[in-house]
Amino acid sequence: MAVQLWCLSFRQPYAGLVLDGVKTVESRWRPLLALLENRTLAVHIAWQDWEGEEWRAALGGAWGLSAAGVQELLESGERFGRGVVAGLVDVGRTWQCPTSLPEAELAELQRSAVLIGLEEKHLTWLSNPRWLKGPLKAPGGRDLWTVEIPAELMP
Repeated sequence: MAVQLWCLSFRQPYAGLVLDGVKTVESRWRPLLALLENRTLAVHIAWQDWEGEEWRAALGGAWGLSAAGVQELLESGERFGRGVVAGLVDVGRTWQCPTSLPEAELAELQRSAVLIGLEEKHLTWLSNPRWLKGPLKAPGGRDLWTVEIPAELMP
């Protein structure tokens, strides 16, 4: 028996940060996750890394993690390797970030997204992250795609 879910590929380190509960806001240039509000999304770990190092500055700055703490998070996110469906997360509300927000509110959103430059992007709350019991090899895909996860891998 298997469970069919919508799936989205995330580049590292963001896939691991989502599944470890650090990244709780996903940002996209279009409202990709809006139709999945109040549903569960499967998280696929892409082969490629995120281009840029702003996440490292966010983890060290807003999160206050030491270099060792950042490394520990990175290692946790790699526990199943790449090219796999590794976990699940619940999708919340999607909204477009305004161009002008109070500085403290923008800083908190950037902390939750582990990313800067959120203005005008579509933001989606993510919650209840959980790792599968084991990895499910999958080629990934662009945008949303469906995956069947065997019941024995479900958390």
